Amino acid sequence: MKTKVYLSTLLLALMAVLMTGCEDRLNIYKHGSLGGPENYYKTDEETESALAAMYGSWRDLHQNWFTLLNGMSDDAWAGGGQRNDNVDLEKMNEFNYNIESSTVQSLYTQLYTLIYRANLILSNVPGDTQFMRQAIAEAHAARGWAHFYLVTLWGTAPIVDHLLSPDEYRQSNGTPETTWAFIESEYKAALDANALTTKSGVDDTESGIHLTQETVKAFLGKAYLFQGKYAEAADILDEVINSGKYDLYRGDYGLLGHAATNNCCEAIFEINRVNNTEQAWNQFSQLFINIGWRSSILSYMPGTESAELIATGSYGMLNPQKGLYDAFVAEEGVDGYRLNQSIRTYEQLNAIGVVNTSGSPLVGNEGYFYWKTRLLKDDCITDNPGLQMLQWNNLRIMRYAEVLLMAAEAHVQGGVETDKALTYINLVRERAHLNPLTAVTMDDIKNEKRLELCLESCRYQDLVRWGDAETVLGQQGKQIPSFSWSVTTNPDGTTSIAKHELTYPYTNTDYGFKERNKLLPIPLREMDVNPNMQQNPGW
Repeated sequence: MKTKVYLSTLLLALMAVLMTGCEDRLNIYKHGSLGGPENYYKTDEETESALAAMYGSWRDLHQNWFTLLNGMSDDAWAGGGQRNDNVDLEKMNEFNYNIESSTVQSLYTQLYTLIYRANLILSNVPGDTQFMRQAIAEAHAARGWAHFYLVTLWGTAPIVDHLLSPDEYRQSNGTPETTWAFIESEYKAALDANALTTKSGVDDTESGIHLTQETVKAFLGKAYLFQGKYAEAADILDEVINSGKYDLYRGDYGLLGHAATNNCCEAIFEINRVNNTEQAWNQFSQLFINIGWRSSILSYMPGTESAELIATGSYGMLNPQKGLYDAFVAEEGVDGYRLNQSIRTYEQLNAIGVVNTSGSPLVGNEGYFYWKTRLLKDDCITDNPGLQMLQWNNLRIMRYAEVLLMAAEAHVQGGVETDKALTYINLVRERAHLNPLTAVTMDDIKNEKRLELCLESCRYQDLVRWGDAETVLGQQGKQIPSFSWSVTTNPDGTTSIAKHELTYPYTNTDYGFKERNKLLPIPLREMDVNPNMQQNPGW
């Protein structure tokens, strides 16, 4: 089908039009009535433009979605070049943010922008063709996904199920009960339309350009799980697994999340990007420059593995916490396969030619570095060694390992079929080169999910819904680490670490997850303009 092939290209072209300078737009003469939205969306081409805009909104919110969900977990410290390099991220990481948080405000707004783009389709596309019906189904799923994060993060954010007229702009609070019911109805509407694409098989890399039938089932399964509807979650997640259209990626585990594995067999849903220099700036994201290592404090020795493979010009904003590294070691040992494809120590970096040339400390770092998010030269559309924002890694939303572990949890929590739970968790452990379990508990699932999906936007919300957040995150931010090391050059030209020092020079009096953090605050901007909104408790 033609639309499967060129949706990403159309999205990029549309973004280019939207980014054209104001002067160019103002010089367009109007000949007759151009009409409103009710006169548009009447052809497949017009519908596809609307769908591209919807996916563009999804892409635009991804960075704040990723930053918020991972920055508030115990997966990472907020780092950077120095203390206060990213104040908003630090405040989220240390739980002393407030209603003025720019990331909280931006994500709230961006989720409603995605809903608006979906509502344009749902309100205006007539559904006269197969592709129109597919677009309508995808819009229902997107609207459900956005409301999922509104209810799980804010709790009382309002439902917006249609294009609002001006007299409806000041919506009052919603309730979790009505929002959850709406989310379920949206996913079911998408599925009941029988219009979504489905993968032809495990190796189908094209269908993932769109939301598939199985993607929406996985989203619905996650919604059931978060509500404690374990039997329903188990049933529908089993359907995704039993479809046989997904598998764990069996190649280099360290390439998951990189361009080389875009739309691979493990991809449940990804926001697609393309390796096209002419469209590079129309699809750029700051995500990868933020989560790559702090290049201004590190140097990559010529002729070494690091200099050949690793792209420089990144900021080191999220660094692994020692507790995460220790959890890996407790399960896998220091030579664990998955550990060494996820996190590396400073000694391991030095062994591949990474050195600290200035001796400057790395703030928000305990001597560990994410390997899974290292910035590869192969990820770059254009390799700019000073400013890396032009990558073509797809933006990951969910992968198959998460489906397996959610299904395992649903079976254990609901007492459904624990033998299936054991099978599912052992599939993940087998890929990690670990011995199979003979029985499975919730503690096993919690640990496996932490290790397998670290820095993949799952951990924080899991801790909150499991009731573990106050225990695990209650002391986070009390002391902030700083790590430095010095390197000597040996007579044969190799380098070795002379010494290293880990200190905790920064402290807070306001820190750690508290009762009020179970929900984010309604952003200040919303409260200022909307007298009908009530603030969440404690804010």
